[in-house]
Amino acid sequence: MKPLLLALDTTHEFGSLALARGEETVEEVLLHAPDGFAQVIYGHLGQLLERRRVRLDAIDCFASASGPGSFTGVRVGLACVKGLAEACGKPAVAVSNLQAVASFGTARLRAAFLDARRGEVYAAVYDAAGCAVIPETVGSFTVWLNQLSETLAAGDLEFLSTDFTPFGHTLAGTRFESAPQVTAPRALAAAIARIASARFLAGEAADPAALDANYVRRSDAELFWKE
Repeated sequence: MKPLLLALDTTHEFGSLALARGEETVEEVLLHAPDGFAQVIYGHLGQLLERRRVRLDAIDCFASASGPGSFTGVRVGLACVKGLAEACGKPAVAVSNLQAVASFGTARLRAAFLDARRGEVYAAVYDAAGCAVIPETVGSFTVWLNQLSETLAAGDLEFLSTDFTPFGHTLAGTRFESAPQVTAPRALAAAIARIASARFLAGEAADPAALDANYVRRSDAELFWKE
């Protein structure tokens, strides 16, 4: 029987939950919590399991978005999954949001990016197997495009994001202006579950205590700390 997974993403203002059986999504829920998910996530999880008549101890593997995104949001999601997996004695998987976004592509190479605020993006390039070809980074979208221009052919690439509005116009006038643009859904939990399912079946799910955050950007405390 295919594994039953519970996945969540609390790394941005729009989060999501998903219950999946292998690669098949049983239900995905888009959540909006501009003030954070710490006070609401468990209630929504309980409602999802109740609707689907699934006991928590029936989950084979738990999964969470590991970032990049809000520092607090990343920690909330990982803490939730770690706690649930530990209590149930089940393994867990942490999945990069950028890899989840890239999974909605169809090209050989997929340039995924997310708004990182401050005029910057979180970004990376993945191949069709979900392996990072150019590692995750944070910085100016224009600088990132210039770096891609030095290493990748325009015809090999498609761009993916949950929202092209802040940066999509920047592609105009570059060698990538004709590259396909794919808008991924805000709800990424189902994609996270699919990726986690493959890792679970490959024996790559981990002890929940071993899950780690994928902040990419250093915290404000680190950025502005002065000796």
